[in-house]
Amino acid sequence: MQARVLFLLGSARAEGNTERLARVAATALPAGAEARWLRLADLPLEPFTDLRHAGAAYPQPAGHAAQLLEATLWASDLVVAAPTYWFSLPAPVKLYLDHWSGWMRVPGLDFKARMAGRRLWAITVNSDEPGEDGGSGPLLRTLELTADYMGMRFGGAVVGHGSRPGDVERDEAALAAARRLLAG
Repeated sequence: MQARVLFLLGSARAEGNTERLARVAATALPAGAEARWLRLADLPLEPFTDLRHAGAAYPQPAGHAAQLLEATLWASDLVVAAPTYWFSLPAPVKLYLDHWSGWMRVPGLDFKARMAGRRLWAITVNSDEPGEDGGSGPLLRTLELTADYMGMRFGGAVVGHGSRPGDVERDEAALAAARRLLAG
């Protein structure tokens, strides 16, 4: 099956270090792979409301949620490209994952079963020095646990280092890892 790769950009800043690293990773996609790019800041989601114990069914997603759901189900591979914010995921990425809880409960959608077997990848940049985890461990662990819970495969991660725009371009180890991440 031909790879369909969804790059979800979770930064509050367009064209920041994490996005630059993700674009490097995309250059190594196998021939014939399709790629889509979505910036979560451009597709704001409503706050997630947990209806599990309210006796109400979850509604079919609408608006930006429907667009993100369609793109998520389209993808064979989901690349979460998000900088490490306070040791974890940026709020738009966390909110997107919170909406998965609702999507799993939409009658007839079978979201969890449909996500099983797909691959989840992570690309992040933190502001610590190269060679240090920089506090990205909790972010990576969140995505690993998400993949496990959903029956997905965690494909791997790249952790880059930089603070000011363009800094990651000096992180040779991260650039090399990005070129290998999705190479197939």
